[in-house]
Amino acid sequence: MLTAMRILGIDPGLAHTGFAVIDFDGQASRLLAAGQITTPAELPLPQRLKQIHDGLVAVIQEWSPDVAALENLYFCTNVRTAISVAQGRGVAILSTAQANIPLAEYSPLEIKLAVAGYGKATKQQIQKMVKTILNLESVPASDHVADSMAVALCHAHSQRYQNMIIASGVEQGVLPRRRKSRRR
Repeated sequence: MLTAMRILGIDPGLAHTGFAVIDFDGQASRLLAAGQITTPAELPLPQRLKQIHDGLVAVIQEWSPDVAALENLYFCTNVRTAISVAQGRGVAILSTAQANIPLAEYSPLEIKLAVAGYGKATKQQIQKMVKTILNLESVPASDHVADSMAVALCHAHSQRYQNMIIASGVEQGVLPRRRKSRRR
């Protein structure tokens, strides 16, 4: 059974990439570090991507996470926004791969369900739940930092259930057989 895990949550973006590092002991989570990598819009794209990469590499080197968690790319009506998020996401994936850190990906729905218990939770509800779960004095000032905390908490939540499944002896992915009714 898993005893402890250090999780790096990443909220990727070109202008702002949020990150959070939490320790998860199998039951509870504790925030170790959180922040945001901001790239100036006037910089050429390659330099902005390099800044994100360098920032994430520094976080990885300082905190040595066991696993990273990232939000899946979601449907976006603004193509420019989708492309910039995808570019930041690619850099985050590369940064974790270079450090041989396993990467878990979650949909926005999975993250909201894990953190707030409601798949249509608002940003404010997610921020309040992040504050409560991590015992913070106030909600994170940045949406990107709050989102990175939420994705890390989602992975911790997922691992807690995996631990329960393992402890119960239930095979993963195997549902109990339904008995056929004897209607006549």
